[in-house]
Order: sequence, then C-alpha cells, then structure tokens
Amino acid sequence: MTAPLKRSRRLVALPLGMATATALAFLPNVTASAAETAPRATAAETVPLSYVVNVRPGHGVSSHVKRAVAEAGGTIVVAYDKIGVIVVHSSNPDFARTLRKVPGVQSAGATRNAPLPAQSTTDVGTPKVLTSEEVAGARAAGGQDPLEPLQWDLPAIKADKAHEKTLGSRDVTVAVIDTGVDDTHPDIAPNFDRGASVNCVSGKPDTADGAWRPSAAESPHGTHVAGEIAGAKNGVGITGVAPGVKVAGIKVATTAGYFYTEAVVCGFVWAAEHHVDVTNNSYYTDPWYFNCTGDPDQRALVDAITRASQYAERKGTVNVAAAGNESYDLDADSITDPVSPNDGTPSDRVVDPHECFDIPTQLPGVVTVSATGAKGIKSSFSNYGLGVIDVAAPGGDSTAYQTPAPPATSGLILGPLPGGKWGYIAGTSMATPHVVGVAALIKSTHPHAPAALVKALLYAEADATPCTDPYDIDSDGKIDAVCKGSKNHNGFYGWGTVNALKAVTR
Repeated sequence: MTAPLKRSRRLVALPLGMATATALAFLPNVTASAAETAPRATAAETVPLSYVVNVRPGHGVSSHVKRAVAEAGGTIVVAYDKIGVIVVHSSNPDFARTLRKVPGVQSAGATRNAPLPAQSTTDVGTPKVLTSEEVAGARAAGGQDPLEPLQWDLPAIKADKAHEKTLGSRDVTVAVIDTGVDDTHPDIAPNFDRGASVNCVSGKPDTADGAWRPSAAESPHGTHVAGEIAGAKNGVGITGVAPGVKVAGIKVATTAGYFYTEAVVCGFVWAAEHHVDVTNNSYYTDPWYFNCTGDPDQRALVDAITRASQYAERKGTVNVAAAGNESYDLDADSITDPVSPNDGTPSDRVVDPHECFDIPTQLPGVVTVSATGAKGIKSSFSNYGLGVIDVAAPGGDSTAYQTPAPPATSGLILGPLPGGKWGYIAGTSMATPHVVGVAALIKSTHPHAPAALVKALLYAEADATPCTDPYDIDSDGKIDAVCKGSKNHNGFYGWGTVNALKAVTR
C-alpha cells in the first residue's frame, strides 16, 4: 500500500506554466484522493502505533507508570527523564485513553495514524539539478566559489559583505533537524560535525556511522538546507551563509518523509545535550498540520515537543522554524486544514490557529521565518501573520513574480544535493537556513551570548521591512494577502529581513 503523499509543507511546487520549473515538486494541499490512505488500527488488529506519555520532568519513570504501560500493552522505547517524555509502542488502540487515567500521567497521545513502520516513499518529482556542463561553465569573480554568482540570496542579506569580515567560528555548531544530510558532499564535508550527528527516526538516538545520511530514495531536503547554512567556501560549488561554522545532521524523517513527534523530541534533546548552538527546523510535525489542544492526543504531542524545544533553549540552543507554504494568515480567526491527519483519512476541518498549533513553528521561544523572493517581498506561497512571524529571509519565488538580477537566472535557492550535485529549491524551508546562518554568525561574534540574547540581536539587527501594500503578487488586480502592523514589526516580515553584515559588526 502506498501511504498518502507527505506534504512537506516547507517545500513548494510552483504552478506549471511559470517561468521557472526549478522548485522541488512536492505538492502542497494533497488530500486523501491523491493516494490510498493508511487507516488507523482497530481493536481487531495487532499492528503497533507509537505514543508519547508525558509525566513530571526530572525524575525517572515511576514504577506504577511502568506497570501501567505494561498492563495497557505498551513497550517503552526510550524515556527522556529530564523533560518527562516517554516514547511507547503499543498495539492496543485504547492505550492512550487508558494511560491518561493513570496518576502521574499528565498527557498521552498517539503520534501517528499509520501502523509502524511507514509504508513507502512518496516523493513526487525532483529538484532542478544543475547539469555537469552548467557546473563546469560557472564563472565567478575572485574570492567567490564557482556557483556563488547564481546565489542572489547571499547579497540580499549582505552575507557576501559579512564574509569579507568573517566566515564564522569553528566553535559554533548548527544542526539540521531534517531528512538527513549527505556529509560526503564536497560543500558539506569540510564543515561536518559527526559527533553532533545522529538518526532519531525511531525516537531513540542511533549513532551508527552514517545513520544521519539520506538513502538514494529519500528527500534531498536536509542536504540542501545544510549547504545553505554552512556550505564551505572552498573553491567548489556554492557558499553558505556561515561557511566557517560546523554543521551536524539530525535525521528525523521516516523513509516515507514523515516527521513524527518521537523523532522530533529526540532531535531537540540530542541537540541540547551535544552543545548545538542553533537548530534548523524546516518541517511541520506529522500527522497534524495544526495540533488542537482541545484534543487529548494532539495536546500530548504539543506538550512533548514544547518540553523538548524549551529544554534545548535552556541549554543554550536557538531553535529556528519555517512558517510554511500555504499562504495562510497564522493570525487569522480561522483556517481550513484540508490535509490532517496526513497519514490517515484527511478531512476539511476549520481550526483556530491561536488554539491549534503548527509545531514546532508556533511553539514559544521558536524563531518563526517567512520567505521572500528576489525582489525582497513576501514569497507568493509564504505563510504570514502578525505576532507569529519573527523575521524574514530569502526562500525564493517564481521568476514570473520576482526575477533576480543577472547573472542569476532562477528565482529559487541554489544549494547542494546528495551525490555531489547542486540544484534549485524554493520554500520557507529555504528561508529558515538563511536565518540559522545569520544566528550562527551572531553566536560567532558573541560566543558567550545565551540563546535569548542571540535571538534579541537577530531581531534588533534585522532590516525593518514595511508591509507590501497592496500585495498583488500576480498582478491580476486582486489582493492576495493583507499585511498588518508597522514598518518595524508586521505580519509579513516580523522584525524585518535578517542582515548578516550587522551580525558580524555589531
């Protein structure tokens, strides 16, 4: 059976017929009709699901909770005692309901609808890969990497000027919590931190050599993101925003491309305990686009990831997340979510984004990023929302809407792909690593700054970007989105567009 198409919301497929066909063709807003669905297990079935059970942090799992887990048919996979999150597998469809009645259990819920493991890969399409002739024919000015002239996004945030002062510190490590990172790529290998890399897909760290790498059948997403942040300035390929810092891969996506709660929790805890300075989170946690706290299962997922992300921040990690690609106003009174649960049977459900949260994007303390195109205005696809968006950064857009200045030819973002290749992708997925790179440069400049100060400097040093009003991105005479707020803080750009030069000079 083929699992329903995983909507990797942080990637964007631009409509057919536009001037560029270089976006990664993951299709947003896929409904149940796109593929067979994976029904939730019934009492008659004996297929296991994964659960999180949340208890009081700071203590080991109590004997009576262990006993209750066992009596309800559960097996503990791993317990993160410092945050009070227990990952459990069980074939009992009433497991979570039973555990919620146990004294000492604060919340419990299923992390998925599809049985373990995920059914199959569901990637659709590929990035626009540069040919060997295009790579060989690239021409750069002195001091630039060969493909850097095609990276309009670097001067857009003054990263090229920042590199004249510093490339970032080797004492700073960023981690890409994603689909895996190909550390053999020539743009990534020089800066790769193997000791801070791991596979967290099961919810329990797997430190086997290379476990953080994507297979040939898996998404190139994490590799592209890693290169955008810390692609080495080494005379090969592209240049990252912070090409002198170290980058680690924390693989949390299943083979089918799902980012489940137990894996994300593992990723944040791993980052916290391995002295990661900044994490990149260009995904939403499956299977719910929005997790409603009025639902006991979904509330448990919000609880678990909130605990994990805040634990990482307390340990000094700045967590940065993508806003998403559906052109949603995340400050609206209501939003129709047509794809949840994306590993079960989706339905159109109307949610209040002030009570139903995209995680980790809307979690407290997380830096939320919107995307801009080559003209510096909100990308056609980017989510927005006053009080939700913190900063903006280049994520690309169709050249039909925002055309870069030559010699750049694509309005999308160029980065490395597994197997020593390079290609273009667009999305808030691509905006987020620009912010992570700038945060890494701030940390390089202020090595003793705690996470709260790094975030404060990120916001203070951003270039104030006023609302685009009216916002008619396709010039058809109709308003496509409404920006609320002031020049210095608004729903499209938050505190402004990040500035790498200020990050290394102030």
